[in-house]
Amino acid sequence: MSGTEVAGVGIDAARLGGWIAATLGGAAAPVQVVRLKGGQSNPTYLVTRGRDRYVLRRKPSGALVPSAHAVDREYRVMAALAGSDVPVARVHALCEDDSVIGTAFYLMEFVEGRVLWDPALPGVNAAERGRMYDELNRVIAALHAVDPGAVGLTDYGRRGEYIVRQVTRWSRQYQASRTEDIDAMDRLIAWLPEHVPADDETRIVHGDYRLDNVIFHPSEPRILAVLDWELSTLGHPLADFAYHCMVWRVEPGVFRGLAGHDLGMLGIPTEAEHVAAYCRRTARPGITMRDWEYYMAFNMFRLAAIMQGIMARALSGTAAGSEALEMGRRARPLAELAWRQVERLQS
Repeated sequence: MSGTEVAGVGIDAARLGGWIAATLGGAAAPVQVVRLKGGQSNPTYLVTRGRDRYVLRRKPSGALVPSAHAVDREYRVMAALAGSDVPVARVHALCEDDSVIGTAFYLMEFVEGRVLWDPALPGVNAAERGRMYDELNRVIAALHAVDPGAVGLTDYGRRGEYIVRQVTRWSRQYQASRTEDIDAMDRLIAWLPEHVPADDETRIVHGDYRLDNVIFHPSEPRILAVLDWELSTLGHPLADFAYHCMVWRVEPGVFRGLAGHDLGMLGIPTEAEHVAAYCRRTARPGITMRDWEYYMAFNMFRLAAIMQGIMARALSGTAAGSEALEMGRRARPLAELAWRQVERLQS
């Protein structure tokens, strides 16, 4: 470790400060780097230079699964969505030179606000909870209304057969990071490709849109920025929206979920009410039960594959967060929940 490397962070602060000065201008002032909570996949840091504050997102170190941790894609989509109805942080610069901090990274503005982790929103009154969930609904509907061509993202992903390609991708990534046998995952890998809904659409999808990936205004039920665009691409909007709606199906002990809560008392809409609001906003006549349940099972499978990747990195010592091992253990219950969805659908 060099004398200027921040303890426990692994970033040479002096070298980073020089790069910031050369790229954004100003004097090569000393910088401070602090690791932020979250960012299991791509480590996230607060960088302070004088009065300026930035957020840095970088690839993790060590051997990586191919196509994962694409910070360049995060940077590109946020730059493209600036000025749209989708709130994003302003991005400043992308660095793909590994010699600066050891991996590719980008800098974006620091957005002052609330990042909330518990979907039951403790400490928030019932009326405010309802408005916050309505705002979550509004923003994902706004994202799916964006024309990819109008914002320069025509080539941001392949068009058509999104689910087929996603099942193939996450099956491969699960196998590449497999640390134990999970029977439900093997069953899903066999079943999902054979039952893909016929309906096909292509829009910009976030891929990980949930409560803790947005920043709310400090005192208003208004989203200031959507975070963590690593999994974004061109894909099926209903698959993206179903991922967001998994929170209603998952218990808090499995992943951050709402299952088991008294939603009426909390002032939080039901899953059906949230889906209906999205359909109104996107002028969609409705979603068939069969398709919706498939998208739910697919997303639980996908999240289980992601958790398995975190487990593999935890066991290899390259995980980005201290809670990685605990998150990795959630792969099995998520896969089993997904398979129970399939069994209900089949019956």
